Amino acid sequence: MHISLEPDKPGANMVHDFSSATKETLQFLHATFGFDLWMVTRTEGNNWIVLDVKNTHYGTRPGAVFNWTDSLCSRMVRGEGPRIAPRASDVQIYREAPIASQLKIGAYVGVPLKRADGSLFGTLCAIDPEPQSDDIYHAQKYIELLADLLSSLLHTELALADSIRRAERAEIDAARDSLTSLYNRRGWDQLLEREEDRSRRYGNPAGIVMIDLDDLKTVNDTQGHDAGDKLIKRAATTIQRVTRQNDVVARIGGDEFAILAIECSADDTEILVKRVRAGLQAAGVKASIGHASRHPENGLLATAREADMRMYAEKRQRHLERATHS
Repeated sequence: MHISLEPDKPGANMVHDFSSATKETLQFLHATFGFDLWMVTRTEGNNWIVLDVKNTHYGTRPGAVFNWTDSLCSRMVRGEGPRIAPRASDVQIYREAPIASQLKIGAYVGVPLKRADGSLFGTLCAIDPEPQSDDIYHAQKYIELLADLLSSLLHTELALADSIRRAERAEIDAARDSLTSLYNRRGWDQLLEREEDRSRRYGNPAGIVMIDLDDLKTVNDTQGHDAGDKLIKRAATTIQRVTRQNDVVARIGGDEFAILAIECSADDTEILVKRVRAGLQAAGVKASIGHASRHPENGLLATAREADMRMYAEKRQRHLERATHS
């Protein structure tokens, strides 16, 4: 196999960000080294998330999720296997990896992608169904350099993420609810869409919590709308107090609130829900709550629908319990 490290058209494509750099890198590596599948991935817990991909026959798509512990990359990162394996089956730890029984892997390349603090972000990796020439060993330093460049670009973008979010929220600041000063439905929809763009690009985790007040109609009917407004304000103040500064809190309906928990794992979302429940209970606000965590293959819109369904399921259960005891 002859390896040429010269791109077909030098300077033909401008790289502006991590996403475009990833696409250009995968395209170049695929064209240069001929492996069937090249990927940039993110690890999140035991999720191994495909952020971008260039392949011909494996059929892997961006957003696909595999088990990290099943992968060859997890073994490479732990130092149990080499970064270059022209004949993957010759490496026992790779041959015995669960993913090797699911996919035909004749050759493997893998390099870690690191965050600024040195922790693992994911990998730049490749597989081919057929064993490859030992010539691929000569490309290891070059592939590692490309991985380092991607990691550096990633560091810069992640460091700017909070500033970008603040700018987005300042831009959408007019989309606020007049009673609570929380974002309204329009602001919620816009910020959800922008965070989904980031989650797709970087594989960020996120959680959504939906909250519906149980007694607003009763309070309005028996005590008047001023009392109802006070209940809404008390709920809004409580919800905002128990969330983190970078989370999005919105009033999306008359008695409905929503929280977008930014870069929040499933476990951390569970903790947030417990804080919301405890805070509302202490404030004397009865509410039904549902939550869900983003799955890379579905996105935040599906997460919001799932959280909403769980919230209404809890509300129905509360009504049944009340009817049973009345």
